[in-house]
Amino acid sequence: MASKRAQGKEIKRNKVIDAAEHLFFSKGFAQTTMDDLCAQAHLSKRTLYVYFNSKDQLYFEIMIRGYKQLITMLEENQQSLPVIDRLKQMAYTVYQFSVLYPDYFTAIFSYENRAADFEKGVPDASKEECYRLGEQVFQKLTDLIEEGQNSGIFRRKPDAVQTAVILWSCLHGILNTAKVKKNYLASFHSIPSDSLIRQAFEVIIRSICIDSGGDC
Repeated sequence: MASKRAQGKEIKRNKVIDAAEHLFFSKGFAQTTMDDLCAQAHLSKRTLYVYFNSKDQLYFEIMIRGYKQLITMLEENQQSLPVIDRLKQMAYTVYQFSVLYPDYFTAIFSYENRAADFEKGVPDASKEECYRLGEQVFQKLTDLIEEGQNSGIFRRKPDAVQTAVILWSCLHGILNTAKVKKNYLASFHSIPSDSLIRQAFEVIIRSICIDSGGDC
């Protein structure tokens, strides 16, 4: 009986997240109200607040879904390749994620961290899980850079963490440019987005190599 009750709660909880995902992606986070969520999920506001206390908490849940999908793709694409090729593969997998799951990509990459996210206070399991998964992705990148530094392929300065932040930021920038400037790049410069992204990956990775020639 307890198991069925727990299962019922999980179904309702996912129903609310599904409703939030639909509305945030179609209407926008700022434009969506808790009343909208109640109507979409066919639940009373009292029932809704049993599961989630705010839109922010629901946004974290949507990012959790996105991070899980990205992590699955990264792990599926893991191969026994030289570290440079694995770094390129990781970058290209993030690109594939942005194409296959554009709404999740936008949700993750457009989220603006707030000071309140890091304040000690009432525990928020959704927020903690979201940041844990985000760090899991970031750690994969940091580990690759650290491996390359230890093997004498990548520069040691800045350190692996700072280099990872820089590469992640560059990756975000080029993927965003390829998306929003797609028609302009094709019409004025005859540059397909896919080609631009692959060349950008080469330039970005070469910039951290000790020897910028050869395979790097």
